[in-house]
Amino acid sequence: MKNFTIYLVILIFLFVSKVLGQETFESKAKEIANKIEKITKEEKATLKEEVEAVNVQLSEGKITQEQADKRKKELAEARAVIIEEKVTLSQNELNDLVQQKVDGKIKEQDSTRKNRLVIYWDEKNWNNKKSKDSIHGERRTTSQFVFAMGLNNMIVDGKLQDSNYSFIGSHFYEWGFTYNSRLMKNDNLLHAKYGLSLMYNNIRPTDNRSFVVNGEQTNLEVNTINLDESRFRNVYIVLPVHLEFDFTKPKVSNGKTYFKTHESFRFGIGGYAGINVKSKQILKYDQDDLDYKTTIKGDYNVNNFIYGLSSYVGYKALSLYVKYDLNPLFQDNLVDEKNISLGLRLDLN
Repeated sequence: MKNFTIYLVILIFLFVSKVLGQETFESKAKEIANKIEKITKEEKATLKEEVEAVNVQLSEGKITQEQADKRKKELAEARAVIIEEKVTLSQNELNDLVQQKVDGKIKEQDSTRKNRLVIYWDEKNWNNKKSKDSIHGERRTTSQFVFAMGLNNMIVDGKLQDSNYSFIGSHFYEWGFTYNSRLMKNDNLLHAKYGLSLMYNNIRPTDNRSFVVNGEQTNLEVNTINLDESRFRNVYIVLPVHLEFDFTKPKVSNGKTYFKTHESFRFGIGGYAGINVKSKQILKYDQDDLDYKTTIKGDYNVNNFIYGLSSYVGYKALSLYVKYDLNPLFQDNLVDEKNISLGLRLDLN
């Protein structure tokens, strides 16, 4: 039941993220379309009133037919310029929104659904604006899929326990989703990065040993069977939070500044906190010419909670990633062993 609840939370998180992405695109596109429609209607209504006023002057004999026609033409041209200026601003927003959709940053509602939103705009205006403004900035908050993997081990009093655990054979894996929010409106350096991750920490004991629970103590003991593999895995759901420094330079076009992320050097400092959702030991061995694999699940006196520090530094999507647990792996062991990981991290938009 514990595992079912945890994985259900993950599925709900993914579903909500997807739905929010759809609603953001559709509601924003509809808002822009309504704005364009409103501008056009208002300006046409104003032009109609102005033309009626000219007709009144003509009927009263205050102006000639030639003067009336000339005045109507001038009013129509002036109102057309106003409409174009106002609509151009909205079309800029629409172009940016469409570009984000093309780049895969915003998900669109399934085209098989009924009553879906379809927007048409003048191709000439689109081409003109595209040539004038070909740089598109990101939203202030973006989202990324995160995947990390690398080497895993334990530390006791600042010393790596590579004699107790295989240095090359012990690994960690992490995947999840993060949101990246620019903290300052007019500066791209500081970002808050936060999200939800699933973390796997694996350690492989050396010298044919495996973990044995003796009351409140969890000890490494030599196994009576010659083991081909001994692996201890802990799975966590964590909430990572980082302050990210992104050195991607803003771009300027037509006097406007556009911000983007993950296009240059960046580094983040922060930490994480979460809960343990599974602990198990995997033993593989040969006996009587048969291959055996034994998976033993239990709490192993592992701490139910995890918290620690983490940091990364890299270029664009790829970075070097390190994390260190501040609390020990086991609750009441005489020796406090703390997990440490070093590897590579991908942040994909």
